[in-house]
Amino acid sequence: MKRKFVTNLLLLLFLNLLIKPFWIFGIDRTVQNMVGAESYGLYFSLLNFSIVLNILLDLGITNFNNRNIAQHSHLLQKYLNNIVGLKFLLAVGYAFVCLLVAMVIGYNEVQLHLLLFLVFNQFLISFTFYLRSNISGLHLFRTDSLLSVLDRSLMIVFCSVLLFTDWFGGFFSITWFVYAQTLAYLFAALITFFTVLHYTRGIRIKIDLKYILLILRQSYPFALLILLMSFYNRIDSVMLERMLPDPLGKQQAGIYAQAFRLLDAFAMFGALFAGLLLPIFARMIKQRDDLGQLIQIAFLLIIVPAILVGVAANFYGFEIMNLLYHEHVQESAPIFGILMIGFICIATTYIFGTLLTANGSLKQLNWMAFSGMIINVVLNLILIPQIQATGSAYASLVTQLLTAVVQVAIAVSIFKMKVNYLLILKITGFTLFAILAAKLSLLIDNWAIGFASMIIAEISYAFVSRLISLKALFQILTKKQA
Repeated sequence: MKRKFVTNLLLLLFLNLLIKPFWIFGIDRTVQNMVGAESYGLYFSLLNFSIVLNILLDLGITNFNNRNIAQHSHLLQKYLNNIVGLKFLLAVGYAFVCLLVAMVIGYNEVQLHLLLFLVFNQFLISFTFYLRSNISGLHLFRTDSLLSVLDRSLMIVFCSVLLFTDWFGGFFSITWFVYAQTLAYLFAALITFFTVLHYTRGIRIKIDLKYILLILRQSYPFALLILLMSFYNRIDSVMLERMLPDPLGKQQAGIYAQAFRLLDAFAMFGALFAGLLLPIFARMIKQRDDLGQLIQIAFLLIIVPAILVGVAANFYGFEIMNLLYHEHVQESAPIFGILMIGFICIATTYIFGTLLTANGSLKQLNWMAFSGMIINVVLNLILIPQIQATGSAYASLVTQLLTAVVQVAIAVSIFKMKVNYLLILKITGFTLFAILAAKLSLLIDNWAIGFASMIIAEISYAFVSRLISLKALFQILTKKQA
């Protein structure tokens, strides 16, 4: 299992490093620079609004399906026949609730038009994720890796035509950006659907209410967990846009989006760990395999880069923001630093939260997520009127820190893990060295050289201190059985 995890992680990282950075920095960033902070801020708040309610599209079915197909692959055909029809029914309910809530909180006609397409996009994303959960549940990780970058690859093509050619008169708007995403998500969903059919005997869509209710009873704890976590991860920009007067609300949401974009980029790579680990953990738990070594390998592979980027964001935040954006650099730089400290906590969640999900410890996770949601909303209500987008960043950091600590504590308790004090000491030493290297790098006049020197020094220390061992990774990759 260790070999399977590492080899497929390397493939996933390779594919995503080819595609997603270009999407984030070449396309998404360019769109914000072209349309401005207010226009992009409106889109960003609407996008997060659609994501917060996204759980109504899924009700935990994807994670439930991934875990169960990994443990009982013979159920694939039966689940597929029943769940596809259910997904379409859920889409209708999700669209109705989204538009109803949007009208209640005062979105105008232009905003509702944009939201309608974002709602459809969320359905396509959710449907594709469900289909991919069958592929990863079967441990067909290479196929799933290729499908994971399909939608972004198509979006890069479509948006590049709109942004970098004169085929449409050189005109571009945030609405066109959403339309291009819709087209890409539609193609990706269709290709993924036919890929899943290749591994089944076909599909017969059924609406068996008794069976659907059985699935929902088993999946609703997953749904509640995702809903609660979506609230404390995504509600910030919605509250900024709604709580502050127009156009300040849209502007602050846009400023927050500039910093959040980079957090989202790194979180995408963290999600790759979770996507691989969930079915692997689920099968290992069923087979009562030892989890200790895999947990340690996965944790170190994600926490070391997380600390590195967290430190870099706080020492070179202004330079990075100035390199990427044309406006509001001074305001977004400190927000970026705060959010990236939170990424260290998010990285921890991707390992221990995934482990608990694979174990079915949903009751404990839901209480944790409910507490996190309450803390996040209360902090936003207090801090947004006082310090605006910076307040949302602090609310996010506190929430991520507390929820990460709780998840580690729950995992240690359930799995009777022994605390590795030597490992904690090594991670603490790496963090202190990273801060020292960053401070010393500021003495170099050229910030780019200083930044590169800092990164090289920190990576070198990680290998020298054997936090990350190339020899151990090589042995895992070359071992025929794990």
